[in-house]
Amino acid sequence: MALAENQNQSSLPGSSSPSIVNIGSRKSVLALIQTAIVQKALEDARPDLKYEVHAMSTAGDKNQVTALHDFGAKSLWTYELEALLLDGKLDLIVHSLKDIPTQLPPSLTIGAILRREDPRDALVVKPTLPYTDMASLPAGSVVGTSSVRRSAQIARKYPHLRFANVRGNVGTRLAKLDAEGGEYTCLILAAAGLLRLDLGHRITQYLDSKEGGLLHAVGQGALGVEIREGDQRIQDLLSTLGHRPTTLASLAERSLMRTLEGGCSVPIGVETEWVEVSGQESSLKMRAVVVSLDGKECVECEIDGKVFDEDDADEFGRSMAKVLVDRGAAKILEKITLNREIVNA
Repeated sequence: MALAENQNQSSLPGSSSPSIVNIGSRKSVLALIQTAIVQKALEDARPDLKYEVHAMSTAGDKNQVTALHDFGAKSLWTYELEALLLDGKLDLIVHSLKDIPTQLPPSLTIGAILRREDPRDALVVKPTLPYTDMASLPAGSVVGTSSVRRSAQIARKYPHLRFANVRGNVGTRLAKLDAEGGEYTCLILAAAGLLRLDLGHRITQYLDSKEGGLLHAVGQGALGVEIREGDQRIQDLLSTLGHRPTTLASLAERSLMRTLEGGCSVPIGVETEWVEVSGQESSLKMRAVVVSLDGKECVECEIDGKVFDEDDADEFGRSMAKVLVDRGAAKILEKITLNREIVNA
């Protein structure tokens, strides 16, 4: 499917027309592929409307050097697009759900959460090296990641490994990994992004609680569509796009993070799954972990329960957060925040 031609910052939309739906996206190849997924679903649902994609760079795209955990803002990937949405120049924005802050600006809301792609992280080993999984990486191996969630969990499970910051889009990161004489032994990337880019063949090992011992980011693998609150035209348009199991699981994850006041720069990992308990009735099971940056302190737990609607999902996430706090998660997060404030002072 061809994307609309006006995919650059100099071709911003004007005010919305009832027959035109202006879609906001980041400029990266992966972001545009994800936006195309939503655009195709909208075209199938309402072929009578015209859809135009407007792509732009965000703060996180423009700064490809600073490690993610050194940024102070939680809206690295959303702020510029949200300003256009609030201005009425965009009707909706397509995001990776994990990039959407759990506290949205006033007057904005998530209008739909689409079916989740594989939410796991993935180990990608340099092609010239023989290692087949995390356990086979020798001492001193350099793991490329900008995520403290990933590095903290890996430091806990594999203290003999080293870390190096790696930024850029997926293609750029893979090129850095593959470069002859490069410093990286492997990368940790979201499996969903690799699969959407048809790069699944680069995955050496899928990582989860059972394999590799890593829990994924809140919302990872899902697409979220952000809209203006009260925009009934767009809300009605999105009514067929949402995937209920993904939505409820993701809202529970986001409630957990919001309660703990974590962002992409805080080491909170989750894993959720629907488990059939009787007949057609399912229960939501969530595992969660909070780890200190050096991997030496860790709090984790697993709970399950019935989640039938958005309120249940919110309460489920808050219940998980309370268990983690009772077990010491708040102390870990407070120490991380304090250290960051001292460094940035």
